[in-house]
Amino acid sequence: MKKLIGLNKVKTAVFISGTGSNLKKLHKFSLLKKSPIKVEMVISNNPKAKGIDFAKKKKIDNKIYTFKNRINDENKILSFLKKNEITLICLAGFMRILSENFINKFKGKILNIHPSLLPKYKGLNTHKRAINNKERYSGCTVHFVTSKLDSGKIILQKKVQIKKHDTPKNLAKRILAQEHLLYVKAISKLYANR
Repeated sequence: MKKLIGLNKVKTAVFISGTGSNLKKLHKFSLLKKSPIKVEMVISNNPKAKGIDFAKKKKIDNKIYTFKNRINDENKILSFLKKNEITLICLAGFMRILSENFINKFKGKILNIHPSLLPKYKGLNTHKRAINNKERYSGCTVHFVTSKLDSGKIILQKKVQIKKHDTPKNLAKRILAQEHLLYVKAISKLYANR
């Protein structure tokens, strides 16, 4: 019976560069009966990413591409995704920018979670920039990936209050806790009526 449930799920690849905390939450979510996704593979640009250890432990197919030759690696990834019938990519702390060519050739959806309230603070160092600009709120955003950095259509956002004595580190920690909840909500919203 379990296998039958898995058959109807959206085959998903999670792209990571670091600890894989969002990967862990997405994987946990994917095991639920009501979850619309199944995490089939993990791709990283970082051989030392702790998330790869997690993937191995959970017996999730995983591959490392260093992106030293981006065109070459992207083409390898595309054929790997196609071979495995992946139709959803979740970028989860993936520290490489995918080319327009990759985005256009991938025939499914690509989602990203970004640690700010887009369109504010695209790119890196979002927490530091929000604090320096004396923002009252920051947060996180799940959005579709387009060839323009952090500019795709927003699916969901979550506000997080910036406290008086916040540092980028403790603000990042609070926002990350919200990321874990928001990614799952956004995927559920996107595939609610499958």
